[in-house]
Amino acid sequence: MEQKRNDNTKKVTDGAQNLIGGSTTLSAQLLSGTDMRTPLSMLARTGQSSMAQPVLNRAVLGEHERRGIRSNSVRFLTFNIQSGISTTRYSQYVTRYWKHVLPHEARAKNLQRIGDLVHDYDVVALQEIDGGSLRSGFINQVEYLAQRAAFPYWYTQCNRDLGPFAQMGNGVLSRIAPKALEDHKLPGAIPGRGALVMRIPFPGTDAGPDEELLVVVLHLSLGGRSQAQQLEYVGELIDGEKNVVVLGDLNTPLSALLNTSPLAGCGLSTSPSACPTYPSWKPSQIIDHALVSKALMLEEYEVLDCGLSDHRPLAVTVARCPEYVEPAVAVQDIVADALQDAPRAELVASATSS
Repeated sequence: MEQKRNDNTKKVTDGAQNLIGGSTTLSAQLLSGTDMRTPLSMLARTGQSSMAQPVLNRAVLGEHERRGIRSNSVRFLTFNIQSGISTTRYSQYVTRYWKHVLPHEARAKNLQRIGDLVHDYDVVALQEIDGGSLRSGFINQVEYLAQRAAFPYWYTQCNRDLGPFAQMGNGVLSRIAPKALEDHKLPGAIPGRGALVMRIPFPGTDAGPDEELLVVVLHLSLGGRSQAQQLEYVGELIDGEKNVVVLGDLNTPLSALLNTSPLAGCGLSTSPSACPTYPSWKPSQIIDHALVSKALMLEEYEVLDCGLSDHRPLAVTVARCPEYVEPAVAVQDIVADALQDAPRAELVASATSS
């Protein structure tokens, strides 16, 4: 993935990054000693946020133990929360459009319900969040959900900064300390789409040591040409990675995504029982996805029946695929490595003989 890091990429190490209102602090956000049921009014943003270095939050870690995080699998949830707005029919996109611009009490109550919903998962991928603006009551919705659901690590990716009127983007909540996090701005006809790329430890088994999961959180454009550019970019990001999980609202039908898109040759798959997620009141389209590489499998797959947004959340449990066999190393690769090491071996031999 190193070759893909460029001017559109911010690399964040030592955990997670908080991005509010377009300002960036390159440090981890660990919720320490805060009330996990803090009211929304207590979280109003009053200025630039300065995050502390990671510290041990024993209260939250105790919560992890009570929840019983599994040692051989990870529970994911991906959810387009529509900035906390619930929708029950198409006409409300017009009649309630004002809710996308102005704050309202129902949004705050709905966000509390979302916080209760996401509590049961290890990693949560969020799309269409607001990072703190007029319409959200200057509440960073990712931060609020992290506090309400007791997640120690969270990150807000602002992809469209409309100043005080809207802070649109993606977010991630994690109970597992990230080993690395990257913020990518995706190509497209209209700027404003991004990808979050997070590495988290994947506990080992008797058959092998601990490994890493590469988690990619996406919300793609509606236009086909922009989608193709963005999926090609993602394909390059995950190229050569063994354990890959792609989550998000991809705005692409499953059949096209796996058969004709730039991701078609990446070896990704999903559950054979994949279900529609949109619209939430009468799902007919599979556009919210959880895709895994060949080394992984989905032990559980469930589209949750709830009306907290215009999308339904998708919950999956990711584990190792027991039938996976490591690909054999090509002969030409072995020869190339040997030739590359030959001059070094000769130098060592010469120094030893002298």
